[in-house]
Amino acid sequence: MGKKRSGGGLSPTQQAAKFLGVSVLAGAVLAGIALPAAGALGLAAKGSVEGFDEIPANLKQPPLSQRTTILDNKGGAIATVYSRDRTVVPLKDISPYMQKALVAIEDSRFYEHGAVDLKGILRAINENAQSGGVAQGASTLTQQYVKNVFMEEAGDDPTKLAQATQQTIGRKIRELKYAIQLEDKLGKKRILANYLNITYFGEQAYGVEAASQRYFSKSAKDLTIEESAMLAGIVQSPSRYDPVNDEAEATKRRNVVLQRMAETHDISQAEADRAKKKPLGLKISKPQNGCITAVKGAGFFCDYVREVFLTDPVFGKTKEARAKLWNRGGLRVQTTLDPQTQESVQASIKDHVYQTDKVATAATFVEPGTGKILGMGQSKPYGFGKNETQINYSVDRKMSGSNFGFPTGSTFKPFLAAAALEQGTPVTKAYPAPYRMPYPKSVQTCSGKPWVNSSGFTVENENESEVGPYELEEAMAKSINTYFVQMIGDTGMCPVMDMADKLGVVQGNGDKLPEVPAIVLGSKGISPLTMASAYAAFANRGTYCTPVAIESITAPGDKSLPVPKSSCSRAMTTKTADSINTLLSGVIDSGTGREAGLTDRANAGKTGTTDSRKNAWFVGYTPNLSGAVWVGSALQNVEMENITIGGVYQAKVFGGQVPGPIWKDAMVGALADKPSPGFNLINIPDPKEDRDRDRDQDEGPDGNDGKPSRNGGGNGDSPWPDISLPPDLLGGGNGHGGGRR
Repeated sequence: MGKKRSGGGLSPTQQAAKFLGVSVLAGAVLAGIALPAAGALGLAAKGSVEGFDEIPANLKQPPLSQRTTILDNKGGAIATVYSRDRTVVPLKDISPYMQKALVAIEDSRFYEHGAVDLKGILRAINENAQSGGVAQGASTLTQQYVKNVFMEEAGDDPTKLAQATQQTIGRKIRELKYAIQLEDKLGKKRILANYLNITYFGEQAYGVEAASQRYFSKSAKDLTIEESAMLAGIVQSPSRYDPVNDEAEATKRRNVVLQRMAETHDISQAEADRAKKKPLGLKISKPQNGCITAVKGAGFFCDYVREVFLTDPVFGKTKEARAKLWNRGGLRVQTTLDPQTQESVQASIKDHVYQTDKVATAATFVEPGTGKILGMGQSKPYGFGKNETQINYSVDRKMSGSNFGFPTGSTFKPFLAAAALEQGTPVTKAYPAPYRMPYPKSVQTCSGKPWVNSSGFTVENENESEVGPYELEEAMAKSINTYFVQMIGDTGMCPVMDMADKLGVVQGNGDKLPEVPAIVLGSKGISPLTMASAYAAFANRGTYCTPVAIESITAPGDKSLPVPKSSCSRAMTTKTADSINTLLSGVIDSGTGREAGLTDRANAGKTGTTDSRKNAWFVGYTPNLSGAVWVGSALQNVEMENITIGGVYQAKVFGGQVPGPIWKDAMVGALADKPSPGFNLINIPDPKEDRDRDRDQDEGPDGNDGKPSRNGGGNGDSPWPDISLPPDLLGGGNGHGGGRR
């Protein structure tokens, strides 16, 4: 009887076949190519490739996905976002101990062999055949790196990831060919650096720099012997050797690495023994990923930046291309967010509306003339818990905002006033403006087919004492509904639609405003960002600028990417803008917005409260900052009467009461130590003097003082029908109306 062959009597071919059947490492491919029995290994079997030479010549190495840092306009970090937490560093910034530890445990002959380690393969074949399993692998670091490249290219696509890791001879042959090419093209040092930057170390950390920060809160260049050994040991099985979840197992694995480093003479045995006695010394840094980690309450702004990136064609022609670029990361995104403004906005919100209140608030501030968003916050924090939300109440639905925006109430009235002034209506225009009156019988629209009040719909003012006649300045200050309904009758819908278009005013769902007279009373939902940007055009003397959130983006290699730019265009004449600024200054000086008024600088604004008090607004501005504040229920199911908001009881909420002070306090902090320019105000004659002068002429023989009859709508031709306004007239898309102060 002849002697048994080593390996339990198996022939070399049988050993190779068994090894290929159980090995998960690419080094085994060489056994099928280099050994005489290659044909017996079935290289043309399913899952393999037909020929080695048919594999593409060059390995496609995608840029490594890294973390993206979002910064404010002063360079301070707002948040980091990533699909894979990785920071690529050069080999010189990786501890020599880390380099030696990884080579020692993963491929100790790395600097001696080529792309494939024949000696290692034969040793692995022998040992695995004897054990009946995979006791030892034979993949070199270069082959492992190639496999990681395949996995990186697959990203989070489960199908592509399965293809990148499938245990077939075909994949192993591809790894082999590319490994040979890379050894020749890159050299050992580059391959080691690439491997250390691409491989996964567990706990969401990709690459050694992220791993060093995650486990030890330090840079990879500062890793000690024992820390390097622990990280090197994780690579083989990040879940099994996870030091966070199994410190004992991780310690055992670290000590194996230390002993291997001593055996390869990277460190002395004495150094290894001392290191083995030390604790792991973990100093864990929790993953800081996503807008939920944003500072200064800027989570919603952070999310808005992300939405801009994913939707704007400047970052890629297709949605897929933009998403790929974002997920690849490695970007430094310099935004427009001003830390002083943002801190002031959040502080004011916190003071006036509690997170646990039945209602919420959202506030957005932009810079007139540039469109830059300087502050954005809300009372329900960004998150998944109770009284938290991921819906950004400040923006439109397409940017992860509310489905419809929120009915704006009387804050829409300045748009009508601007349209009327542009059409030649004098700023002193007077209307009878009774307490209650029907809508006009018909109102002209852009289509030429007029809107007709066939059902006799009516509108009323907030208080019965509010009875005209009023001129525009007083009507704006007191927010007289019947005045502006009469104005829309004379002006028509088309000039208002045109003005809204020029000011970027659309509904929160992206639709254009409908041509119905009730929009002048704020019946349709609009976002705070849209309102703040539109009012900024008044501050900018009639020039509207689209809102922007990104100043610049730097990609890896200090490459600058193009970013969206604000587009500025004239929406109205400077005379009209100056007139609106004068009118809205009166709202703050002596009208419904007195509680919002600033005392140290020129400011203007408008209040708004919608039907059933489900929404309250204040939109105001100075020449250098415009802001919109909304208060209400996101679900539009809270009527703000007899309610406590921010610890303060409110019998009835008005736009000037809760939103107004939020705006004021936010403005005070945002503009502290900032320039205080003035408006170009116009002179508007005092209507009271005019009325006193003309009273004798207007009095009739029955002693009537010229005010319209409560029973005649100012013309004595019809009684007042006491009917409520339907959703399509005042209620907006959700049935929520507007028109109060």
